[in-house]
Amino acid sequence: MSTFYLEHANITVNNLDNAVHFFKAAFPHFEKRGGGESNGRTWIHFGDTTTYVALNNSGENQHIEKNYESSGINHLGFVVSDVENIAKRLSEAGYTRSFPKQVEKFRIRDYFYDADGNEFEFVEYLSEKEAERNFYD
Repeated sequence: MSTFYLEHANITVNNLDNAVHFFKAAFPHFEKRGGGESNGRTWIHFGDTTTYVALNNSGENQHIEKNYESSGINHLGFVVSDVENIAKRLSEAGYTRSFPKQVEKFRIRDYFYDADGNEFEFVEYLSEKEAERNFYD
């Protein structure tokens, strides 16, 4: 059986400190793995030993309106063990929900925007059974 997981997402942001603040609120164990300068822009890898986000400073202060009607990435989803604590930390840090929390039979999902308007989903599965985790009603 082969191993498969998403190692990282590469995201361009307006402000590296703001982006780190969002991910640190969601995942307090995340740390800076590396960083530097490339093509005149600052970048860092922020995460743990398995998963990280590659954050690139845009060099410009721009905001692109995102929606589910045009092409592009709508959100990134993280499987977590305690969605309530993550939602609490993000709310206390000043981040807003982008969609109402969804409590379903076999999972709880919560969605938040970062400072740049990027949307992130946090999902807690309430079952170890694959058929239940993938149940859509």
